[in-house]
Amino acid sequence: MKLERLISIIYKLLNHDVLSAAMLANEFQVSPRTIYRDIDVLCAAGFPVVAYQGTKGGYGLMDGYKMDKSLLGSYDVASLITVLNSLSTVFEDERAQGTIERLQTIEPEIRTPSLAVDLETRRTEIGVLPLLRTSITQRRVVRFDYINAQNERRARELEPLRLHFKFGNWYVYGYCRPRQDYREFRLSRMLNVLLTQDPFEPHPEAAEKLEANKPSWDGQVDDVVLRVSPEALAEVMDQFHQAEKQFHEDGSMTVRIPVYQPLSARWLWSILLSFGGGAEVLEPIELRGILKEQLQKALKLYEEV
Repeated sequence: MKLERLISIIYKLLNHDVLSAAMLANEFQVSPRTIYRDIDVLCAAGFPVVAYQGTKGGYGLMDGYKMDKSLLGSYDVASLITVLNSLSTVFEDERAQGTIERLQTIEPEIRTPSLAVDLETRRTEIGVLPLLRTSITQRRVVRFDYINAQNERRARELEPLRLHFKFGNWYVYGYCRPRQDYREFRLSRMLNVLLTQDPFEPHPEAAEKLEANKPSWDGQVDDVVLRVSPEALAEVMDQFHQAEKQFHEDGSMTVRIPVYQPLSARWLWSILLSFGGGAEVLEPIELRGILKEQLQKALKLYEEV
């Protein structure tokens, strides 16, 4: 703990001209006397710490003392700071803030950011993410209720291994005790998340499972072909920006989208229905029938309107 504090003090002094012993003591939750001893240790180790007297006095580093910038360029540093700032906001992570301070010693100049990262995290997920992060780092089991793809509510106990942000959503991956296997859960479907005091040790195959946590879609992917009207081009391209596109003289577009089991992909149905009359499914034919059935169910809800 002392070594970590000493390292942190060095980086704080690199980032600030002068810091008082009282400020450092408050930052690290120690007494000013402990800070005085830490400064003596740093001086003995060869760091050029200078003491400044007066009401605004304190400690600083000798002018001209800088960290070697050869490892990272300014572009690298600025990009890392941007990403870490986003993560530290989501997770309320003080360690990320400490890393940001250390990076700023490499590139201290204030520049107009050329990169911005917005994780689009929902309010409910913001409360759960730090809890799950704690569960992973401290290896403590979490309990929660989960709404699965069949709209069933089930109690779960999870030994979480990793948080994953993809397709605009957060997921947690780990060992599900009720299923006795590794599972991935979407945070937006998790309810009543509780961090328990029940510890766990990673299973011997955990690292292998983490590496292999990629769906195998071989032989189960079919193309979904859409005819998109000129009025819906932007909306469809936002949803399927990597799809194969063919534009026509009338301003319309044909889109070919490879989808894993499209006839059972409810997420796909929702997106296609959200286009209204702006996009027509051409293939597969069976998907047209499914969407028609979904529309008829929706119409029944509004028959009296």
